[in-house]
Amino acid sequence: MTIVGAFDVHRAQLTYDWLDNQTGQVSRGRVMPAHREQLREFLTRFDAAADVHFALEGCTGWRYVVEELQAAGITPHLADPGETRTARGRKHRAKTDRADAAHLRALLDQGRIPESWIPVGVVLDVRALVRLYKDLLAERTDWEQRIHAIVFHHGAPALIGALTSPHARQQLAAADLPPAGRYATQVALGQIERLGEQLGPIHATIAAYSRRQPGCAALRERQYGIGGITSVAIWSELGDTRRFASSDDAVRHAGLDITVYALDTHRAAGHLARHGPPVLRWAAYEAAFASTRSTSPDHAYFLAVHERLGTVRALLSVARKIVRRCHHRLRELGDTAWEAVAIL
Repeated sequence: MTIVGAFDVHRAQLTYDWLDNQTGQVSRGRVMPAHREQLREFLTRFDAAADVHFALEGCTGWRYVVEELQAAGITPHLADPGETRTARGRKHRAKTDRADAAHLRALLDQGRIPESWIPVGVVLDVRALVRLYKDLLAERTDWEQRIHAIVFHHGAPALIGALTSPHARQQLAAADLPPAGRYATQVALGQIERLGEQLGPIHATIAAYSRRQPGCAALRERQYGIGGITSVAIWSELGDTRRFASSDDAVRHAGLDITVYALDTHRAAGHLARHGPPVLRWAAYEAAFASTRSTSPDHAYFLAVHERLGTVRALLSVARKIVRRCHHRLRELGDTAWEAVAIL
């Protein structure tokens, strides 16, 4: 690498640190304000250089930086934030933006940068849509739980069924609630209806994409419990599984592996690592929930683990199996799994 550098990405500025291996010159500074046009102007200084590499962590804002680097003919290296923190070591140092950029540049220069997969634009767009759907779904669940809490707080009979059903609405209307509680439930119902109207078109768009995209369609066909939403979520968040050495790496990427005791982090053993995309864990868990049905091929395994360890750990065990199967299925498809299909 003729020039090796790194960016520490923040909303206000991009702190850079780059080294010219031919002259030994080191340059440090900031790109301010942090937006495309300013970064594009900064990168023009490397127009005459060949074999330029820059690293940055996969935090919020990495997408536009990577896109501008690629447009300028510079090779980007997206680093896993957790792994770069581990590579920093146990010694406590003053952590500054300049120190972070220098640390990333040193890892890249030494060939030790913990590379993350850089998806193509359509995959990033699909991720954004799925994450929006999941956020809206979580918000709707919060409003539903608030209504149940209000009913319970005032001693009314518990509501049975989904709040979108006529029976639950009749129960809520008949509940003996004070004016403030009644007003709060009406506001919450209005929010649930609003979110339902927004979720409908997004759900339809994602489900239609799942039918058109070969990788998503293959996951639906081969794995019981994976549907239109979860197939797209797993496909986009798991990514190109050919980069994993084994299915264990795919499970680790999903954050579904079990931690062990580590003295330096003071973390007790037996917890989920939760290191990876939360939407991927959610989708795998939702797909695993189908194993509770008697028609599921994993039902016998679920019951066996459930008897020994309980419901949650049984579902997590099935979720890990599902991630492994998706890993192998996408590897089998090869490039077909990543056939570009427009989402809208």
